[in-house]
Amino acid sequence: MTTSTSVTETELQSLDAWWRACNYLAAGMIYLRDNPLLKEPLKPEHLKKRLLGHWGSSPGLSFVYAHLNRLIIKHDLDAIFLTGPGHGAPGVLAPVYLEGTYSEIYPDKSEDEAGLKRFFKEFSFPGGIGSHCTPEMPGSIHEGGELGYSVSHAFGAAYDNPDLLVTVMVGDGEAETGPLATAWHSNKFLNPICDGAVLPVLHLNGYKINNPTLLSRISHDELARLFEGYGWTPHFVEGDDPMTMHRAMAEVMERCVHDIRAIQQEARKSGKAIRPRWPMIVLRSPKGWTGPKEVDGHKVEGFWRAHQVPLAGVAENPQHLAQLQDWLKSYRPQELFDAQGRLMPALKALAPKGNRRMSANPHANGGLLRKPLSMPDFRDYAVKLEGRGKTMEGNTRPLGQLLRDVMAANMDRFRVFGPDETTSNKLDDVYQASKKTWMADMLPEDADGGQLAADGRVMEMLSEHTLEGWLEGYLLTGRHGFFSTYEAFVHVIDSMFNQHAKWLESSRSIPWRDPVASLNLLITSTVWRQDHNGFSHQDPGFLDVVVNKSPNVTRIYLPPDANCLLSVADHCLKSTDYINVIVSDKQKHLQYLDMDAAIRHCTKGIDIWPWASNDEGAEPDAVIASAGDVATQEALAAVALLRAHIPDVKLRFVNVVDLYKLTPDSQHPHGLSDADFDSLFTLDKPVIFNFHGYPYLIHRLAYRRNNHDNMHVRGYKEKGNINTPLELAINNQVDRFSLAIDVIDRVPRLKVAAAHVKERLRDMQMECKAYAWEHGVDMPEVDGWKWPF
Repeated sequence: MTTSTSVTETELQSLDAWWRACNYLAAGMIYLRDNPLLKEPLKPEHLKKRLLGHWGSSPGLSFVYAHLNRLIIKHDLDAIFLTGPGHGAPGVLAPVYLEGTYSEIYPDKSEDEAGLKRFFKEFSFPGGIGSHCTPEMPGSIHEGGELGYSVSHAFGAAYDNPDLLVTVMVGDGEAETGPLATAWHSNKFLNPICDGAVLPVLHLNGYKINNPTLLSRISHDELARLFEGYGWTPHFVEGDDPMTMHRAMAEVMERCVHDIRAIQQEARKSGKAIRPRWPMIVLRSPKGWTGPKEVDGHKVEGFWRAHQVPLAGVAENPQHLAQLQDWLKSYRPQELFDAQGRLMPALKALAPKGNRRMSANPHANGGLLRKPLSMPDFRDYAVKLEGRGKTMEGNTRPLGQLLRDVMAANMDRFRVFGPDETTSNKLDDVYQASKKTWMADMLPEDADGGQLAADGRVMEMLSEHTLEGWLEGYLLTGRHGFFSTYEAFVHVIDSMFNQHAKWLESSRSIPWRDPVASLNLLITSTVWRQDHNGFSHQDPGFLDVVVNKSPNVTRIYLPPDANCLLSVADHCLKSTDYINVIVSDKQKHLQYLDMDAAIRHCTKGIDIWPWASNDEGAEPDAVIASAGDVATQEALAAVALLRAHIPDVKLRFVNVVDLYKLTPDSQHPHGLSDADFDSLFTLDKPVIFNFHGYPYLIHRLAYRRNNHDNMHVRGYKEKGNINTPLELAINNQVDRFSLAIDVIDRVPRLKVAAAHVKERLRDMQMECKAYAWEHGVDMPEVDGWKWPF
């Protein structure tokens, strides 16, 4: 590419005209439902009844978009554009429409007066498109519905996309969020050899809704030092005169693109992946730039009043209506559009063509680029059993071996993500395929087990926000990933999970968006094995957050052992357009099912374990059910106690892998029919359900079922500290003794007849607690318990 950063006066005039067209459209979207070309004087009936939308950041967004288009054409760039400011849709919808992509996808929004009228009307209008960069917007992979994730999404898009340039606009209000502040460090994880580039543009327009922004109120030098400290090379474009700003922006953006290409070419030629100081831009322009400067004597442009709708009372206030008309006419629409409402040919030529349009770039519709993973046979990693409930094995260790080989077979489209916990979560076999990405300084001692490499594919950073953002950006641009994190801290990404689930749900109804790989989330280091972390690390409530979201996109799996975990993971890695939440502890646990049985069990999602039941051919006295690894072990131990002490008791054991099986099939695609549920759980027998999480979640899922009144759920009840595993279970009444006593209490013929057994169980429970307090560990016969039958 040429190194020249010069720009001609003709180019600047054309850029300004195209930008004026964007600004006209952005304002028109907010105000107009008729008279889109102002062919007649503006009247109240031409206006929307409700004025919704955000003007303030829109001119700056389309300003950068226009300049990036110039460089795409000049240098044949492969580029996409991410919009950080939350309500920035007008500033991006406008260029998307001018490029023609919007009309191609939505033919009724044609490039003429009638189409422009519909385009205006349907912005922030019932049945139309929202004021964020929603999935309905071509070219978007980042809605900005919640602020803070634009930079991490941008880097996720750039990983393993060596020819892609991701320009991301960061609002200065957004820059105050914790996730965004941390995401600036993503430049320590971008490899100039195998990855693309991210060009952040920090847009300092000075204000949030009605407050100044922090970064806009510090000095130029302090701001420069801040980003130099982050490891960036900041370039500043500051001012308010459009032509002066166009010239400055053209020169700075060209310089940044040149520097990015020079960094990449040097690294790729030398084969040495050193961490560069990537360029970034600080754009300081007025909020509501080119809009009304004052309204009713109050400053608007360059102040917080420009944030949303600068002129609010236009239908009732003739002066405001006249001011709106003058504002819209200041863009000289007659110079921009012909009589039929089409963009002038000379301006139309300023947009890239075909897939080079950022609104039509396939990276922003990642399903078009997604290739299925090359998968090994998960059966090859099976745990061999000595017998049901007799073999101890770490559930996640075989999964790590599977992920290792998935990574080795997909080195261009699969990464593993986790906040400094890959080894802790027993997934460290993945390092045999690829190390941890690290572009910061290396020390000699790192060679001794540090597992660091510039070309690593394991992404570790102690910021769940940044990791989740990377993963989402990676998936939405057509790749695959796997995220593991501690159960107590998965709540850090609660709202990010919410936003991604909403994106997927919306995308399912958009025919032109192709399916993307599912977001696979392993929750481990779970509540029941916090032997040293204690109460602060005991919170299984993320599942409650998950079930709030659409049943079309959420899946929850609680595999009871390693072979079930392998079967579930294989299914999840092959799936699309879901968020798969897998709960599996990293410690050693009893193993119950050989691989063939595990596959059958996971395929069903819920099943009777006949080897743990003794009711075949008759109605049981009670059903004991479980979901979760520790919950299953304690439930099985309760069965063993009851059968040992009350030989004639008839028990049915049901295990749940797919939590949504508990819901009616009318409520979730995985739900059981009422007939199947009744067969498993009976119509009138007591059901003692031992659950991994908070007990009311099971009631919530099953409240419509026939036998719900007889369902008694045990789960975590916020009782814990530095406990042994059994002591913690006892405190929350999910232990074997509490479960067995519960059965005695709820089976009518046992209430009195089994009184002696019940007292012996209480004595055993007290003895176990006393032993834990005396010795700091569980009794050997408890710790080493195995299924006795």
